[in-house]
Amino acid sequence: MYDHIRDKLARGETIILDGGTGTDIQRRGVPMSSSTWCAEANITHPHVVREVHEDYIRAGAEIIIANTFATSALLFNALGRDEEMLEIDRAAVAIAKQAAAGHAVAVAGSMSTMRPVVPGSDRTSKQQEWPEAKARTLFKRKADNLAACKVDLIMMEMMRDQDYSVWATEAAKATRLPVWVGISAERQKNGKLTGFGREDQAFEDVVRVLAAREPDLISIMHTSPNDTDEAIDILRRHWKGPIGAYPESGYFKMPEWTFVDIIPPEELVARSKVWKSKGVLAFGGCCGLGPEHISALAEAFKS
Repeated sequence: MYDHIRDKLARGETIILDGGTGTDIQRRGVPMSSSTWCAEANITHPHVVREVHEDYIRAGAEIIIANTFATSALLFNALGRDEEMLEIDRAAVAIAKQAAAGHAVAVAGSMSTMRPVVPGSDRTSKQQEWPEAKARTLFKRKADNLAACKVDLIMMEMMRDQDYSVWATEAAKATRLPVWVGISAERQKNGKLTGFGREDQAFEDVVRVLAAREPDLISIMHTSPNDTDEAIDILRRHWKGPIGAYPESGYFKMPEWTFVDIIPPEELVARSKVWKSKGVLAFGGCCGLGPEHISALAEAFKS
């Protein structure tokens, strides 16, 4: 299914992504885990996960992302659940493929560098670090398992630094599948953009090293719509390939998303049109944004 996406990008045509899968699962009443957020839903509530994917497809998504963000290789290793990660990912991809059957929709596997999150916040616990060799081994197992599940592409999501994000991206690239890199930014009190949750990582430095990995597309994702414009401008200084944008909206207080201050669909469309003028081709939503946002984007950018 990726050939269709590749051809559209080559022609400079717009691609519509899905919205926030984990947060929409929560919005439908599925309990979120205090340690693994939305990962367990693939096993405990597969019908709800499938409904989320189906709703995004009906809304107009051309790519849906399997619910594998929270099955992070680092997080599950910290919890001593390495083998369960592989099992949950197999279930997640199977659910997404069931939803996509009969539709011209590509299924992506998500990879993140998520670590244990401090309860009641969106801040990562930094008590544990992994040596490079160990981290690379863990990321390879995750990427190889997604490839064995026959995803159409791998989405690197919430890439935010010059170490773990690079190692994870290189593991995905080694599968020879198409790889889209999603970089997340946040603004510090001094006004500078950094990697999300990595105050020590200047956003421009993160962009530079990840662009050098030559993925198939780079997105600004899980970033406030208010910061996405500047992030795109920085990205364009270091990247000449295709660009995507899928912002977040609301607030995370582990283990639940707080649906307040959510950007209205019409405002997301207006901002996305500005981003399109900056060269963005792929549009969607991250945490907090649902099928109504994707439907509005699909209607606004339909060919």
